[in-house]
Amino acid sequence: MPRYTVHVRGEWLAVPCKDGKLSVGWLGREAVRRYMKNKPDNGGFASVDEVHFLVRRCKGLGLLDNEDLLEVALEDNEFVEVVIEGDVMSPDFIPSQPEGVFLYSKYREPEKYIALDGDSLSTEDLVNLGKGRYKIKLTSTAEKKVQQSREVIDSIIKEKTGVGKPLSPERCRMLLALRINVLAKGYSGISLETLKQVIEVFNASCLSYVPEKGTVGASGDLAPLSHLALGLIGEGKMWSPKSGWADAKYVLEAHGLKPVVLKPKEGLALINGTQMITSLGCEAVERASAIARQADIVAALTLEVLKGTTKAFDTDIHAVRPHRGQIEVAFRFRSLLDSDHHPSEIAESHRFCDRVQDAYTLRCCPQVHGVVNDTIAFVKDIITTELNSATDNPALDYLAIGVHELAAISERRIERLCNPSLSELPAFLVAEGGLNSGFMIAHCTAAALVSENKALCHPSSVDSLSTSAATEDHVSMGGWAARKALRVIEHVEQVLAIELLAACQGIEFLRPLKTTTPLEKVYDLVRSVVRPWIKDRFMAPDIEAAHRLLLEQKVWEVAAPYIEKYRMEHIPESRPLSPTAFSLESLRKNSVTIPESDDL
Repeated sequence: MPRYTVHVRGEWLAVPCKDGKLSVGWLGREAVRRYMKNKPDNGGFASVDEVHFLVRRCKGLGLLDNEDLLEVALEDNEFVEVVIEGDVMSPDFIPSQPEGVFLYSKYREPEKYIALDGDSLSTEDLVNLGKGRYKIKLTSTAEKKVQQSREVIDSIIKEKTGVGKPLSPERCRMLLALRINVLAKGYSGISLETLKQVIEVFNASCLSYVPEKGTVGASGDLAPLSHLALGLIGEGKMWSPKSGWADAKYVLEAHGLKPVVLKPKEGLALINGTQMITSLGCEAVERASAIARQADIVAALTLEVLKGTTKAFDTDIHAVRPHRGQIEVAFRFRSLLDSDHHPSEIAESHRFCDRVQDAYTLRCCPQVHGVVNDTIAFVKDIITTELNSATDNPALDYLAIGVHELAAISERRIERLCNPSLSELPAFLVAEGGLNSGFMIAHCTAAALVSENKALCHPSSVDSLSTSAATEDHVSMGGWAARKALRVIEHVEQVLAIELLAACQGIEFLRPLKTTTPLEKVYDLVRSVVRPWIKDRFMAPDIEAAHRLLLEQKVWEVAAPYIEKYRMEHIPESRPLSPTAFSLESLRKNSVTIPESDDL
């Protein structure tokens, strides 16, 4: 059954349509009727019939004819705006779907459950809960703990003072799921009956309006968690795939649920915690992990285009400084670039060139990318522990600083791809350079994102302010640390998307030569959504398409089977060594004494 999301005077309403033969005018009237139903004064209208309106698409603001059939004029899950006669729209307002709602535009109720006990939730589990892939249930042990814990707290739901735009549905689901997990530990004093009601609300995807700003990470995320609790008790606004944005009481009623009636001492149980910081931290660490893996693949493709050598990735070199992340990144480069395992015509074309070594941005990828991997692993370990307890934010400051390096080195590789004196390719990767600017402005965009990240990487944990009449006189500013870490990671993804497009464009100028099989698969993936540049065109949709491939881990999915196959076969060298080269391993096999030296 088609469903449309309709914007009426600041409210988003989900309107199902049982018959595609209904008209655009019917959709407008039905949206107005639902709007009036949710307003105490019927929105100032006596009846639907007296309301005169126009219907526009939110995307592009195209005006629709009220007589057109819905099945012809609109697509399923499309967002539209009902403009009521007499209303004056702000010139600064362009209606669009709420941030994150696209994740629910094709929502299907999950069938599988994740059992929460307060002790074993992982970052991956929480992100999957946020995406609506699972429902929640409690373990029997958790139920017993909750039944035994009805003391210690005082009830308050008066801290709802957050500001800013609301969390996306995905992030709000993560916040609610994590709060349930903490309550399941049995230390918060909430009754089992109330906790089960909260779980029913989560499983129905009824999500409170939670502003993203308003926590300093001191005594907990009181403001955002109070907004979360407000919807649970039937106050304020809520959103669900079925109802859209509406009054919480109506949303709960539409799903056959009743507002939670708080028992004595249950208020603080719902709002005292740091789940806002931790849930955003989980998303940050999972996205950082995904982009770090794919950064190796993008960089390997760039190295091929720039005709670099793989000798810098040989096992012996990295065995001397055996940092775990560095060794893993070097291995991934070997698995993608090994000409013996995956013959590369591009590599063979310059095997015996006179170049001595590549720039740092190419040959030092294992060292730079490797420490990012180590940073992510460190922070993920902390966040996983905090998932089942409390949280603090210096780890998220550390994550932002570490992941930023992926964008910083990627931007330098984009420069090498675009600069004809460094790449031996056409300037800015486009033919007829005098007429076309190619990747010139895309490189500027990458540089701007890297520059912005430098400011965002300033640690929020060094900027404490005293609150609560000086009783909370040293606070972590953890909410801001989590939000800016996500912004840094998004910028990193976008910079790497630009590098991915630039590397694939560079391949065009090396044809008919082919690269290794796994990198050809990556090239084919990109070309399935973005065509080559023959002359200048609007590039923003192409960057967004490449960003989406990275965000959905499609680049990793096509390359991962080759990496794992290579891992199983234990191939020690990346490419045949030249007759004058040697390896530490060969010396050992021939019982040659290897001198110990700090310079090794």
